[in-house]
Amino acid sequence: MQIIFDFITIIWTTFTTYVVDALIYGVPIAIIFYIYKRGRDTVSEQSLETYIKVQEAGLTEPASLHPIIDPNVCIGCGACVTACPEGGVLGLIEEKAKLINPTHCIGHGACKAACPLDAITLVFGTEKRGVEIPTLKPNFETNMQGLFIAGELGGMGLIRNAVTQGREAMDYIKQYLPSVSGPEIDVVIVGAGPAGFSASLGALESGLRYVTIEQDSLGGTVFNFPRGKLVMTQPMELPIVGKIKINQTHKEALLEFWNAVEQRTGVQIHYQERMENITPLPGGGYLVKSTNGEYETKAVLLAIGRRGSPRKLGVAGEQQSKVVYNLIDPEQYKGMHVLVVGGGNSALEAATSIAEEQGSTVTLSYRSNAFSRAAEKNREKVAAQEAEGRLSVLLNSNVKEIKEDSVVIEQEGEVMEIPNQAVIVSAGGILPTPFLKKIGIQVETKHGEP
Repeated sequence: MQIIFDFITIIWTTFTTYVVDALIYGVPIAIIFYIYKRGRDTVSEQSLETYIKVQEAGLTEPASLHPIIDPNVCIGCGACVTACPEGGVLGLIEEKAKLINPTHCIGHGACKAACPLDAITLVFGTEKRGVEIPTLKPNFETNMQGLFIAGELGGMGLIRNAVTQGREAMDYIKQYLPSVSGPEIDVVIVGAGPAGFSASLGALESGLRYVTIEQDSLGGTVFNFPRGKLVMTQPMELPIVGKIKINQTHKEALLEFWNAVEQRTGVQIHYQERMENITPLPGGGYLVKSTNGEYETKAVLLAIGRRGSPRKLGVAGEQQSKVVYNLIDPEQYKGMHVLVVGGGNSALEAATSIAEEQGSTVTLSYRSNAFSRAAEKNREKVAAQEAEGRLSVLLNSNVKEIKEDSVVIEQEGEVMEIPNQAVIVSAGGILPTPFLKKIGIQVETKHGEP
């Protein structure tokens, strides 16, 4: 009898111990799991809501490099969502990562680096919208030996990426130079934007005989940004200077920093000199023709970006001096009737910044029915200013003629003439693709390919 009693006691003790342990440890774990699961469900709901909203608005085409996520490999850990510096670009839907806001993706690539299972591939273009990209080797060399490309022209945007590519491309050019004899100049660098400036510093640091030409000013495209534009950079590393811990700054501060580096290092840049042609030399190397002369060089680095020449409207009166193709200082348009043409970020930023100037009257004309290429914050600012009556928006419209004191605009069959003293055309640029093909560089159209 005692044996039976002892056995029952042991069973009861064991049972109560497990129950107590379950209460002590299991309940908190269950609560933590519930909170985690609820949080994940909330994130999923928010991501799905954003995704549907973006799809309905037709904002589905990424501007450049962007991620494709393999749902069969993705485990929904959310590392890519957290890693994206822009925020709100990636989300979790049904426990899988998804590109929920394509037009906000600007090609950081941090998502791919953060994915623990390599479920993300970075690609250019989509099935609907192809992107023309020069064919480059891993060392940034084109199909033409000794002719290299770095920065945005190669499809990689962002200042940090361009600076890195300019530095790395110059390292590869140093390795290439011993294979060429003849020309006294080691390398001609075309462009003094982020990639070209970084490459020029690299050439100076390595003691190379280099020539850098820039058709505009230090900073290239950055120089032509509107006054006060916020430039997202992330920390970067410049030759000679070293690591630069800049997470975000305005255009003026960044240009001031670069100018200080230029003065301190003594790097030489030929400004207001435009490259016109590049031809191979019989014995190796290239002849680079510019508006100021000719250079025989062992190697060439193209860092000219993708903007190319400004796209013009092709209408009567466009040759007038009041028509410009980028905005430098909104203040100069104070108290004026201004027309801004375009639907990208540059156009929206120009229109909203001028609209903030006292006494200005701004009209924004765009040929499509939505600002699908512009960032949400810019679209929201346009909507707010339009609601306040500070900005007039004409979608589905086209400029027909630019007169001395007015402009003629057609919108859905209706023609109107409005007072005008200045026109800013922000319709993008004509990509340098024809030039690249002309000098022999292979260019391929990417439709959602790496």
